[in-house]
Amino acid sequence: MKLGGKAVPQEILSSVWGFFVLYLALFVISAMIMASLGLDIISAFTSVAACIFNIGPGLGIVGPMNNYQEIPLLGKWVLIFCMLAGRLEVYTVIALLIPEYWRK
Repeated sequence: MKLGGKAVPQEILSSVWGFFVLYLALFVISAMIMASLGLDIISAFTSVAACIFNIGPGLGIVGPMNNYQEIPLLGKWVLIFCMLAGRLEVYTVIALLIPEYWRK
């Protein structure tokens, strides 16, 4: 792969793919947790997307004419984590949760 006529190093490509896969994994796992809490699949996926990617209102029970009131308490905590991971970037949140970071 080239960028500006220069080959992009493999380490950078691996880092970009790692970041993409990490965000995708966070999205899918969080959406599956929300779906397992009883939300329909549209509401589950769009509530997580609205929190992680800051896209505005979701669809279904979290649509523009509704709110997050019907989401169970555990689901709200999942969405809080998603919102933090999306706003602060997922690497920052993971670094804060790793004990090795605090030992240095």
